[in-house]
Amino acid sequence: MTAVVAIIHAGLAAAWVGGMGYSLFVVQPKLKRYFGPDQEGRETLTAVIASGNRWKVVGLIGAIAVTGVVLLLLDHDHDHDHDHWWIHAIKAVLLLGASGIFWYVSWRHWPQRVFATAAELPALQRRLVVLATTMLGLTGLAFALGVLAANV
Repeated sequence: MTAVVAIIHAGLAAAWVGGMGYSLFVVQPKLKRYFGPDQEGRETLTAVIASGNRWKVVGLIGAIAVTGVVLLLLDHDHDHDHDHWWIHAIKAVLLLGASGIFWYVSWRHWPQRVFATAAELPALQRRLVVLATTMLGLTGLAFALGVLAANV
């Protein structure tokens, strides 16, 4: 049972990390290149691509959290988990930080971007790159710590 939950947990985490990486390093640069100076067209297509994804990601984050807690509960009898509890604590803090950034991007940044003037868009686009890169770094590090915790 533990192995199945671990595979689900790792798969969900990999999906979140992979989706962010793909968006940040493939989709966003291609949109920028394709639309060039046409900020309005780029923003319109970006909004279409992002539309409806907020609650899917919230569900993904929730499923990662639930499967993580289930893993800890299933493994509570193993001595190595007690010795390395700090890895799970750091992982949880990293994922909470990434979730906080996601909340900010979803409920603060995107509304600002939707109603931004053409002059405001470049700064908002740069801010999103910083936020997305930070979120990717936090989730990637949490994923790596999860692998480490499983192997120590």
